[in-house]
Amino acid sequence: MGRLVFLFASSLLLMVAATTVSAAILEHSFYVKNLTVTRLCNRQVITAVNDSFPGPSLRVREGDKLIIHVFNMSPYKITIHWHGVSQLMSAWSDGPEMITQCAIRPGNNYTYNYRITKQEGTLFWHAHSSFLRATVHGAIIIHPRARHSYPFPKPYREVPILLGEWWNANVVDVENQALALGIGPNISNAYTINGWPGDLYPCSQNQMYKHRVEQGKTYLLRIINAAVNSHLFYKIANHNMTVVAVDARYTNPYVTDIVVISPGQTVDVLLTADQPVGSYYMTANNYASGSGTAVGVPFNPTTTRGVIIYQGARSSTTPLMPVVPAFNDTPTAHKFFTELTSLVGGPHWVPVPLNVDHKMFVTIGMGLDVCPPNVSCQDRPPVGAALSGNMNNVSFVLPTMLSLLQAFFFNVGGVYTTDFPANPPVQFNFTNPSINADLPLLFAPKRTSITKVKFNSTVEMVLQNTALIGAENHPMHLHGFDFHVLAQGFGNFNPATDTLKYNLFNPQMRNTVSVPVAGWAVIRFVANNPGTWFMHCHFDGHNSVGLSTAFIVENGPTPETTLPSPPPDLPEC
Repeated sequence: MGRLVFLFASSLLLMVAATTVSAAILEHSFYVKNLTVTRLCNRQVITAVNDSFPGPSLRVREGDKLIIHVFNMSPYKITIHWHGVSQLMSAWSDGPEMITQCAIRPGNNYTYNYRITKQEGTLFWHAHSSFLRATVHGAIIIHPRARHSYPFPKPYREVPILLGEWWNANVVDVENQALALGIGPNISNAYTINGWPGDLYPCSQNQMYKHRVEQGKTYLLRIINAAVNSHLFYKIANHNMTVVAVDARYTNPYVTDIVVISPGQTVDVLLTADQPVGSYYMTANNYASGSGTAVGVPFNPTTTRGVIIYQGARSSTTPLMPVVPAFNDTPTAHKFFTELTSLVGGPHWVPVPLNVDHKMFVTIGMGLDVCPPNVSCQDRPPVGAALSGNMNNVSFVLPTMLSLLQAFFFNVGGVYTTDFPANPPVQFNFTNPSINADLPLLFAPKRTSITKVKFNSTVEMVLQNTALIGAENHPMHLHGFDFHVLAQGFGNFNPATDTLKYNLFNPQMRNTVSVPVAGWAVIRFVANNPGTWFMHCHFDGHNSVGLSTAFIVENGPTPETTLPSPPPDLPEC
């Protein structure tokens, strides 16, 4: 009997030790300041973290706790958002300006403190103030806990691939100019791979990302779209890739020769170096869904490229170039976005909640606003109107005196209203371009209108794109939650027929869904995380003019499900 007690006690101690060993506390310091770099023939001052562009990668294990001290030594106010991290019971560390915190002023600092819970794969961090995320961003690489493994063969090496966008201008000025003129921002001058534009751009022959591989080895590419306003096609000449995760959620293996990735999304792929020894270009170019619509949306038509170099390849060998898809290749984009499925029974898999408590039908798109004071709107017809964005005919306005989370926690009135409509206040033929002739449809009131839901309720949203101003694909990102993407399609959502298309068995999970051009997507999530959570278009040019909304999730019934008090160093407004 004594031996049994000893064995049981020893086993219990081992279990506790294993749990302790598998989770760590990781502490980092981010110094945000000016950095001078040379790109596209110009020396330029950018805002960067720790003197690097892209910024440092955070390498963690599931279950680890992160403590990140952000010191703002730049001339701009800033926040950092940990994109895709669920922030379970740590809403004060989510980072969107005026949603969960006020900005960190120049010369000040703030500490973000959160745990990575039931997520594995690739996410990323970025600035959530102005257009600063164009240069203030980096990877978050989440490995399984110690003694746990991937649900696929272990790769030989892991390689972050950050796709970005470059302006030959101060990106804060780019946004300010757009807002001052009431128009969309100037298009970027280049795309980048890990910060490098590649040899198709001026003065960039030696500014190209290169990755060396060994023939026969398999590599895990962690692809991140950190671009500000662009969906991207990604290809590698003569190579297939196998998708194994998106947005830090495992998928069934999906073999493809192209990855389509929207701003805010991540895709993990296995790449096997199975071709003859040589060099092979990788490319990224714009998927410009709105360019073929009635109101053309300007875009950058250029291509960035890096190169995969096999060990033993001759330096004189000209790399092979992939066939780059047409910029408006919607069939290819839709195929990729809709054919991915979740790995049922895999690590951290979550079944689809079947009972829905709160149903919403939400139109998303652009519109117009009566030209505000100090804004010149001559460039946009009708004269006297500025570009605006809206969801269900509400153009979202950020608070100015207090963040939403502070207002919720301290029960401060007058900061927001809870009357965001669950359905469009006006019914119309959403995807018919002729609706642009109906001027009242183009104008949406501006207000801080949000949706309040009870803790642990299940929310379903039909996200319906419109053709107002111009139809295009919108990447919609939800903070604080991953959601199931039940279905996607073109045209106006029809509940009588389209609900029959719902995948309730193994739909992909995401934190950012690419809603098809002139189409719709249906998402579902459980609101099990108290706090205020931003939902917005991850085109910064659209988010900054109101294509967004927010949720308040009420506290749960226990102390463990109640929003904690704010940290003492929370920035003042």
